[in-house]
Amino acid sequence: MGDMANNSVAYGGVKNSLKEANHDGDFGITLAELRALMELRSTDALRKIQESYGDVYGICTRLKTSPNEGLSGNPADIERREAVFGKNFIPPKKPKTFLQLVWEALQDVTLIILEIAALVSLGLSFYQPPEGDNALCGQVSVGEEEGEGETGWIEGAAILLSVVCVVLVTAFNDWSKEKQFRGLQSRIEQEQKFTVIRGGQVIQIPVADITVGDIAQVKYGDLLPADGILIQGNDLKIDESSLTGESDHVKKSLDKDPLLLSGTHVMEGSGRMVVTAVGVNSQTGIIFTLLGAGGEEEEKKDEKKKEKKNKKQDGAIENRNKAKAQDGAAMEMQPLKSEEGGDGDEKDKKKANLPKKEKSVLQGKLTKLAVQIGKAGLLMSAITVIILVLYFVIDTFWVQKRQWLAECTPIYIQYFVKFFIIGVTVLVVAVPEGLPLAVTISLAYSVKKMMKDNNLVRHLDACETMGNATAICSDKTGTLTMNRMTVVQAYINEKHYKKVPEPEAIPPNILSYLVTGISVNCAYTSKILPPEKEGGLPRHVGNKTECALLGLLLDLKRDYQDVRNEIPEEALYRVYTFNSVRKSMSTVLKNSDGSFRIFSKGASEIILKKCFKILSANGEAKVFRPRDRDDIVKTVIEPMASEGLRTICLAFRDFPAGEPEPEWDNENDIVTGLTCIAVVGIEDPVRPEVPDAIKKCQRAGITVRMVTGDNINTARAIATKCGILHPGEDFLCLEGKDFNRRIRNEKGEIEQERIDKIWPKLRVLARSSPTDKHTLVKGIIDSTVSEQRQVVAVTGDGTNDGPALKKADVGFAMGIAGTDVAKEASDIILTDDNFTSIVKAVMWGRNVYDSISKFLQFQLTVNVVAVIVAFTGACITQDSPLKAVQMLWVNLIMDTLASLALATEPPTESLLLRKPYGRNKPLISRTMMKNILGHAFYQLVVVFTLLFAGEKFFDIDSGRNAPLHAPPSEHYTIVFNTFVLMQLFNEINARKIHGERNVFEGIFNNAIFCTIVLGTFVVQILIVQFGGKPFSCSELSIEQWLWSIFLGMGTLLWGQAADLQMLRHYFLKDK
Repeated sequence: MGDMANNSVAYGGVKNSLKEANHDGDFGITLAELRALMELRSTDALRKIQESYGDVYGICTRLKTSPNEGLSGNPADIERREAVFGKNFIPPKKPKTFLQLVWEALQDVTLIILEIAALVSLGLSFYQPPEGDNALCGQVSVGEEEGEGETGWIEGAAILLSVVCVVLVTAFNDWSKEKQFRGLQSRIEQEQKFTVIRGGQVIQIPVADITVGDIAQVKYGDLLPADGILIQGNDLKIDESSLTGESDHVKKSLDKDPLLLSGTHVMEGSGRMVVTAVGVNSQTGIIFTLLGAGGEEEEKKDEKKKEKKNKKQDGAIENRNKAKAQDGAAMEMQPLKSEEGGDGDEKDKKKANLPKKEKSVLQGKLTKLAVQIGKAGLLMSAITVIILVLYFVIDTFWVQKRQWLAECTPIYIQYFVKFFIIGVTVLVVAVPEGLPLAVTISLAYSVKKMMKDNNLVRHLDACETMGNATAICSDKTGTLTMNRMTVVQAYINEKHYKKVPEPEAIPPNILSYLVTGISVNCAYTSKILPPEKEGGLPRHVGNKTECALLGLLLDLKRDYQDVRNEIPEEALYRVYTFNSVRKSMSTVLKNSDGSFRIFSKGASEIILKKCFKILSANGEAKVFRPRDRDDIVKTVIEPMASEGLRTICLAFRDFPAGEPEPEWDNENDIVTGLTCIAVVGIEDPVRPEVPDAIKKCQRAGITVRMVTGDNINTARAIATKCGILHPGEDFLCLEGKDFNRRIRNEKGEIEQERIDKIWPKLRVLARSSPTDKHTLVKGIIDSTVSEQRQVVAVTGDGTNDGPALKKADVGFAMGIAGTDVAKEASDIILTDDNFTSIVKAVMWGRNVYDSISKFLQFQLTVNVVAVIVAFTGACITQDSPLKAVQMLWVNLIMDTLASLALATEPPTESLLLRKPYGRNKPLISRTMMKNILGHAFYQLVVVFTLLFAGEKFFDIDSGRNAPLHAPPSEHYTIVFNTFVLMQLFNEINARKIHGERNVFEGIFNNAIFCTIVLGTFVVQILIVQFGGKPFSCSELSIEQWLWSIFLGMGTLLWGQAADLQMLRHYFLKDK
């Protein structure tokens, strides 16, 4: 370490020549050399650095950067570096073009069948039997006017045109969805920032702006955005499993393994590195290129180069092949895993051996329902075709006793094709292909809106799953509290100060220990900066607990920066960084006389147990016995904790000169025999809006549990303030040790039965480790004691929270305080770290479920009516009252347009007034079934009345039993028009699924809904009045239109009448 510090000092001269170096001359190292260097490992890399460049500072010299000051930040220099070494950007896979999406939409089986049938119909329609043979072939209309009988081709052409419309609308929806997801991807990438040193200033810049030569600060929890070489490190351990597949953490140091690779995770420690490769030239970029995500052209070029230089690059190829096999890094660098990735994502998941979350509840239910409806539709369409064919054959050849004449064959085939088209059209209407579209639209709409509510959704299904959440395991710090920490009490020189004492009240030597101990034993990245606005609060940067301690020094009128300038980070002899197991941090300083001093800070009960002495009132160290410790716990720590304060103990130990140097790797022997300096109480106020948010969760049937690393008294006090605990209630508050003791058997194995006895009453888990959090989450999810499987949401901010975030049904990472690793493992990122944002996510999740239910209620009503009308009409009248083109228009209304209208309803607070639906509850509730069957009954009565008595009521010709190619009839046009208008008004009914009376409530809050309903009505007018033969429509009079509208509006009146009797029984029940 000493050599390293000297090297840093020796390099100070670079700073002066930096400006000149950035403008003139080429770099002393090429891109190819850097790429080759980063593909080496540990000792090979170290040997190469020493042989070719001397040391890491030699590389810095060639890259014209300063290890201490970084790059100057000059735009011209940055631009030149990007031109030579590339940008830190990996080109994404090219989005599908609109034509590709059109082609995908055309792959729909039912549409293909319809296209074939339409083409056959189109071809046969041009055939006319010989003059005078019409009578022999049965009913074939030759038309009243000359040539009208030759318009049979129009129906086939109209079907093809309708299919084109459906395909274009589907492709456009997919295209806009993909565009939106790419926008979300871009938003996530913009959120990703990294800390670098430029011009001597520590700043955060977007990951995409990092360039070769940058000096990057690396800390616990970071996901490394580029390749680099370590310049200075403190206890740095990296998880390289995403690249190598090895699960063990790799220790990084200057003298053993200084290479840091992009896409890997910092699990412990901190340090600085010089960036040596970015974008497609980094190790992750190389893998992406091999996978094809970095552009196919580059891959082809690489292949050609490999063929030419086979011998030279044999080792490099082997390394890359290993990397290709372990393409987990590709997954890590893909923040949004949405439907956009398609099959590629699935392959990546399999290759990377990442655990795949089970299909979301709603998706599972919808898939099952769609299959059931599809089977029923197929059966109905098949029966329809069989009955039509039998009816025709029996009537033509048995009743009318006609002969099958060769010249009549095309005519008969036309009949059969017509029957087939009717059958396929029944299938098209019956198959709910709009279901996945409705889910996608609802999720995409929700995801976009949730951004405004500080929820950045990374996995689409998490949005819907959140609506079923029954439990939330929340962190305390920053989520339930403000994460604005300040020291408000202190125990120093054997006195308990209820507020920060004046510096004069503290003996000078104790104050000196306190100032030095806090200044050097806090991460140098933690600091307090001046407020951004005049009169504002100072800005806390870095670890908030450490900022509270640094703030204490400022309150004591001491400047921590003076100490840090005197003892730079490079001069720290050894650092034991904080982690969830240690729950402490220790820093070793080497004094000029050869002695050592270690400063420790951490959880008060942990550090105090290691203290054998304490600084007394006169500043001298005195013996600290167990009973003295018990007294401090009872009189100082417990009273602080009961007020909701976090207690931190500060201590030190001296190692005299002349003795053998301690074994620094033996941490237990080093961090013991300490002398206590002080115990401080840190306040982190509860967010004012949190108690109300927790009350809403409890009302909504969601249990909130606090999982924290704080001691049990602090946790209990905060939980009571939040409303998680209420006085007099019989709930459990456990510490991690007690929790583990209760859930494990004699062999130390976790037993589900034991967990099942604890979790229902557990509300606070204190002094818990990330492993305890994972165990709790897994235990609740795997439990079978409750009627429904629990759906668990978890918040996390630390690197070790990853397993719990992945195991949970929905993992929330903190956008501000969260580490990159936690964000990668999460489903949703809370951009404001606020618990109230989770409650909004619950609202949006329930709204997605309700939106799909609204669409289902609407679609199934249309399905039932359309299929029964087509089937019954075909069986009785040998023709479907609703023609193929008309059915396709209805299909367009009920699939694409209705999904857009009903899936974009905004959420309301009333969604939180009911319990979660539960995983096993049927998708169609009793209320919904009542609505579907009730409205289907009304519509069928209206349609059949019009079908069999409409001609008498309106005094028009009957459309039943019309010959082939007959012109459109007013009769069937009224049936079609009334049917469509009933669906249009029923769309308003479908907005309410819980039996509410006022179906118009909030209708004008949804502009999309109003626009679609109005737009559909206008198009329907155009189709009826001007559609003519292609749409099988005849112009209607004003009177006929008014009757159609009246019967359509009848669905609204019918809905009110049906609800009148059942309102009290169903309203806000059976959810």
